Amino acid sequence: MYNIFIVEDDAKIAAILKKKMEQYGYSAAVAVNFRELLPELEAFQPHLVLLDINLPYFDGYYWCRQIRMRSSMPILYISARAGEMDQVMAIENGGDDYITKPIQLELMMAKIKGALRRAYGEYASSGMDGGNEGAVSGLPSWSDQTYVGRPLLECGGLRLYPGRNELEWKGKRLELTKNELLLAECLMSKPGEVLSRDVLLEALWDDVQFVDDNTLTVNVTRLRKKMEELGLPKLIDTIRGLGYKLSIQRLEESGDE
Repeated sequence: MYNIFIVEDDAKIAAILKKKMEQYGYSAAVAVNFRELLPELEAFQPHLVLLDINLPYFDGYYWCRQIRMRSSMPILYISARAGEMDQVMAIENGGDDYITKPIQLELMMAKIKGALRRAYGEYASSGMDGGNEGAVSGLPSWSDQTYVGRPLLECGGLRLYPGRNELEWKGKRLELTKNELLLAECLMSKPGEVLSRDVLLEALWDDVQFVDDNTLTVNVTRLRKKMEELGLPKLIDTIRGLGYKLSIQRLEESGDE
């Protein structure tokens, strides 16, 4: 059974969300102490977090960053803020998806199921599917929810460690968010090949019809910055009208330096 942690200060909304989670066979808990969320997270061991933005003491962006320092588990924002920049900031701060209020409950549940499927692979069916609870119970704790079991990926000396959410170049490592990891994995699996925006969108999000096209651009930009920090500037080429590719030539040139 999956554990869903709900960070929502409106008690009525939180109760509705908790009830919906339980109807779908998930175990759900609602945050109580908005000044200190981490102990509650540690105690509940969630597999996914629903996170409001407007919260007492610290906003959702702050808590998302705090969680990302410890875990790669899916984080879905829930907010009445419907502006494009709010959604961009949510992704920039480590969120995986964005759900606007008033919440469409069935759409929310579809997004949750999709996020669990992407994060935990074959185990990502809801508790209602039956027969899977034994397998699900063996999932790692919230502070170790990386892409367990995925092999090291190497391309021209650039190394991707899915199990640690890390990218390495010449001994220097940087931590990636879940979407940065998935994006890097796609590009490094097919170096030099152009991957269409549609292919990348489907790799990062199951419900692509609900994802703004700009969201992919934001994630590509973030991954480019991480690669530049490692000493690999302009490694991802934009192929106008087609998509993106990992430049083998620039990777080889950087390796010779």
